[in-house]
Amino acid sequence: MQLVRRIRERQVTVVWIEHVLHALMAVADRLLVLNFGEKIAEGSPQAVMANPEVQRVYMGIDS
Repeated sequence: MQLVRRIRERQVTVVWIEHVLHALMAVADRLLVLNFGEKIAEGSPQAVMANPEVQRVYMGIDS
């Protein structure tokens, strides 16, 4: 995560495929979430994690 932070400080975009949400939330400014190749959410980490479709698909939470 420290390496990703240093890269980000240089204004470089990082494409990071990750299922450990705590790691992403700690360093990401923006998330794009795919489900079987279809975009289901994009935006700030907080907004994406609050998205009902993301919660359903990735966390098994039905709202």
